[in-house]
Amino acid sequence: MRVLLITGREIGYARNEVLLRALQRFAQVDVIAATTEPRSLFWNSLLMTVRTLPKVVRGGYDLIVVGFYGHFIQALISRLTSTPILFDAFVSSYDTLCFDRQLFAPDSLPGRAAFWLDRTTTHAASHVLLDTPRHVDYFVQTFDLPVEKVSALPVGCQEYIFQPRAGPTQNASCTQVLYYSTYLPLHGVETVIRAADQLRQEAICLRLIGNGPEFMAARQLATELQLDNITFAPPVSLPTIAAEIAAADICLGGHFGSSEKAGRVVPGKIYQMLAMARPVIAAASPANCDLLT
Repeated sequence: MRVLLITGREIGYARNEVLLRALQRFAQVDVIAATTEPRSLFWNSLLMTVRTLPKVVRGGYDLIVVGFYGHFIQALISRLTSTPILFDAFVSSYDTLCFDRQLFAPDSLPGRAAFWLDRTTTHAASHVLLDTPRHVDYFVQTFDLPVEKVSALPVGCQEYIFQPRAGPTQNASCTQVLYYSTYLPLHGVETVIRAADQLRQEAICLRLIGNGPEFMAARQLATELQLDNITFAPPVSLPTIAAEIAAADICLGGHFGSSEKAGRVVPGKIYQMLAMARPVIAAASPANCDLLT
């Protein structure tokens, strides 16, 4: 079986790599993907589409898989081929932009465009993948998708990186708590910092790794609360993240944001931490409860 996998993000992005490894178990897979994390998903998607066109038009594939972020790619190539398309929508652009990050009002022109993009691309696919059953329900109800056309594929993780290993030493002066993120509203870093404030009298040290839109606000909040039990660290590679997980006494899985999307997703970091057999504190969200209880 010959499969063409096209992604708007780099193949090293966890969702895309896990999907590729799954496909390679039963098929010969050709890959067209970004080589690094793109600055613009829109323009990079157009570039990926142009690179893909000769292969799509020429045909010869039994299946085309459009990985993350593939909405713009799917919108274009679905009109150019009769080959079955498996579309890994993963999450909703409309929900992310309008409700989670609140960049646009739902009834604004960009909001309506995001809704159209989600609905059009999923309806044009032969089958759609999402990350959780809660997201399946959301897409079926919001975009009027037939339930039999959608399946949940858990995020998972790169198990060759995230494996059980020796834990932290027991002579540390405090309990080491780890949280890493890209500081999106979804991640709820403010909640984590306020929890550290509540526990300032306890022998707990919180390590926050990452960078992103809410990083400066998080630093400012920690300063205002005069917290000396928090350390901030820059983003690190996945192998280093695995070492950080192994060194922590407790790992925070999240997501701790208050949006409805936070309740529909299971963070990839939860799979990473569980794969390493580390203690995890996860938000009591519907999707997390579906997985963990």
